[in-house]
Amino acid sequence: MSRAEAPTAPAGTGTVRRAGPLWTLGLFRSELVTTFRRWRTLALLAVLAAVPVLIGIAIRIETGDGSAAGGGGGEGPAFISQITNNGLFLVFTALAATLPFFLPMAIGVVAGDAIAGEANAGTLRYLLVAPAGRTRLLVTKYAAVLTFCLAATLVVAVSALATGALLFPLGELTTISGTRIGLAEGFGRALLIALAVAASLIGVAALGLFVSTLTNSGIAAMATTVGLLISVQILDQIPQLHALQPYFFSHYWLSFADLMREPVYWDDLVRNLELQALYAAVFGSAAWARFTAKDITA
Repeated sequence: MSRAEAPTAPAGTGTVRRAGPLWTLGLFRSELVTTFRRWRTLALLAVLAAVPVLIGIAIRIETGDGSAAGGGGGEGPAFISQITNNGLFLVFTALAATLPFFLPMAIGVVAGDAIAGEANAGTLRYLLVAPAGRTRLLVTKYAAVLTFCLAATLVVAVSALATGALLFPLGELTTISGTRIGLAEGFGRALLIALAVAASLIGVAALGLFVSTLTNSGIAAMATTVGLLISVQILDQIPQLHALQPYFFSHYWLSFADLMREPVYWDDLVRNLELQALYAAVFGSAAWARFTAKDITA
């Protein structure tokens, strides 16, 4: 079933057929196909996949003379000094490097274009043909953005794992606490960290979707979302705003590093999930209130 197709009632009956679960799944599948077929989406994923490769090559060149990564002074993202000993640490380093900007920017672009892009292209009216409904469409759009969050994070993780395995040895890992864990458990920790990073983007996705309901210009929605993202991260670095910073959606993003402790520190991880859920609830509700009352003219 194409995006513009929807079962409607026969003319003159005065009734509207309700959409069933299979129709909703078809709408979601169609939304995913449309999202991941866009050249913009593919370009974003390609850039995300290239970041771990560039980091790995740079570290390989830097340590070619036997020196430690980062010069031994602690420079660079977390775990960077341990990559030469174990390529699995490139996964953690790449996620730490992409989470502050590259990953949320990609999510902001996709989420900001979700509704506004359809309105700008003139296809939004067709997507609202009965029995889709505005609420159903909005939820489907958000689900597609969340799927992209997971896909984008996994692209970074898989690219980093492949690069790390090719350029550096793999073996037992030393946690932040100083204990050693096996390679199999290290893979498990890497997967948990990737899921934690993907969950950290839930708030950005809801914010971008809300901004997307405010305008009919996809470019304006994307630019506004990315601008808000950068602004919040700048504010999160100002010491005078320490009382407000725990409420910024980016404040606990790097808490995923606690998954590499033994035992795992869950406090900041749980706070991050709670904060993302709060942003999703607030901006998701705002997006629903705006979208259900919006006059659709395109």
